[in-house]
Amino acid sequence: MLSNLIAASALLVALYILYKLRAVHILLYQVHDTARTESAASFRQLEALLGLYIELDLGSSLPATRGWAASPDFLLELATHALSRRPDSIVECSSGASTLVLARCAQRNGCGKVLSLEHDPHYAGQTRQQLARHGLSAWAEVIDAPLHPHMLAGEEWPWYRHEALRWQDGIDMLVIDGPPQATRSQARYPAGPLLFPHLNAGAAVFLDDAARAGELAILLRWQAEFPHLTQSARPCEKGCTVLTSAAPCQRS
Repeated sequence: MLSNLIAASALLVALYILYKLRAVHILLYQVHDTARTESAASFRQLEALLGLYIELDLGSSLPATRGWAASPDFLLELATHALSRRPDSIVECSSGASTLVLARCAQRNGCGKVLSLEHDPHYAGQTRQQLARHGLSAWAEVIDAPLHPHMLAGEEWPWYRHEALRWQDGIDMLVIDGPPQATRSQARYPAGPLLFPHLNAGAAVFLDDAARAGELAILLRWQAEFPHLTQSARPCEKGCTVLTSAAPCQRS
């Protein structure tokens, strides 16, 4: 009887050890897989950043492209489009590294101007300093645009004061990377009803952070309200969706 009890106990201990070993093996595999995925993602961003410096032939470094800033792959998408399509009127929602990239594209093209809406005076000042450092102040204007309540779709939305934008030429390229999502749910939705009617034929709209739940919901709303805009996803780190139209945009 005692020998059977000892054997059963030994078996339970062996099974427990095997269970723990398997758990450790699975954990190590997950850590290895995560590390490999993160390494591949970091390498893709380094590739994009290198491509960006080559495309723009920059003599000075860009601001940091981690954290809240636009990722290198998104910036490269912007640069590739701007250099190939040569837009005259470029409007941004939020300023930063993208402002420098687009201003440099306009400089290299010899045409175009960037108008960047920025609600935060500190970031607006930083972007202006960076533009001056790179010799790009003539190609971009950072507009102080505090968030202001707008009534849209029966709701109040805090969004940029944009009276300073000049509509006579329309918009050839629109980059939406603000306001911050902390402002309210679907914070970037107002760009549709407020700016899309000013898009010129052939204009392109770039939405950053398009993989987030809020942005996915915004894209569904825009699809219903602006059916003439074609949406296409780009394989960027934080998600990127490009909206294009062959004709000036009319709200449905």
